[in-house]
Amino acid sequence: MDLLRSLPLWLHLEQPVTWLHKLDPRVKLAWLMSFLLTPILASPFWRLGLVGLLILVTLLAGIPLRVWRKQMGWLLILCVLVFILTCLLDDGVNVDNQPRLPDSELKLPQPGSYQYVLFEQAWVTITRRSVDLAIRASTLLFTLIYSTNLYLLTTAPEEITAGLERVMQPLRRFKVPVTEIVLTLTLSLRFIPLVLEEAQNLVRSVRTRAINWKKLGIRKSFKVWLIVAERLLNNLLLRAEQIATAMEVRGFTSPNRHRVQWHQLRLYWGDWVALGGLAVLWAGRFVWGGG
Repeated sequence: MDLLRSLPLWLHLEQPVTWLHKLDPRVKLAWLMSFLLTPILASPFWRLGLVGLLILVTLLAGIPLRVWRKQMGWLLILCVLVFILTCLLDDGVNVDNQPRLPDSELKLPQPGSYQYVLFEQAWVTITRRSVDLAIRASTLLFTLIYSTNLYLLTTAPEEITAGLERVMQPLRRFKVPVTEIVLTLTLSLRFIPLVLEEAQNLVRSVRTRAINWKKLGIRKSFKVWLIVAERLLNNLLLRAEQIATAMEVRGFTSPNRHRVQWHQLRLYWGDWVALGGLAVLWAGRFVWGGG
């Protein structure tokens, strides 16, 4: 069991370096926010188009199959299950009402080819409303998770914090501690592998003891895992204290006095092309993506 390698989400891919890695983090952040905002009040066709665009970008970027197969595969299975369940569930709240026309007239065939009920067999009823809700729910889930994961996959933590600091510069006028926030975010992102490592070591230590969980029972097993969780918390607090001590020894008493430029932000021709594509995306959203 290796959590640092088998975890399919929220990891940074250092090699190979693709063209997505080379884009400015501010540009990628703008694209990420666009993927999160454009589905709001958008049509189902636009939402499906965003899913296709994310898959196309992943393929064109040349990300290894071993990486996105785990990330995209399980997420697609989850979204398909959400789509199927939403289609089978009721498409609204059942409200008792009194029809204005007799039942005989209500059952007459309506003119035209429009049908609200698309499929009806036994207890299964699929309507246009349920299909629309299923598309909205499944595509929103995929876009929300995968766009964020693709951003973290191709952007180093230092680039993320440097881009956020540059974007949040106007907040300094309102006395917002931008540097402190960015430094905290940098340490948090760097602390995630330490958390996974400590959890992995504790799980391995429990496995090596060959505990017979059936003989322990539910209550004693819960006590064992409670001790493991307590030990994990103590180890993480010790790691945090060691990091804080190391920063103080090296003179990092104030982020404003001891600033470290993790990444130099510059816009190249590829970034301008990406910004042009972003403008086309938003233009398409307002012209064709209305719900």
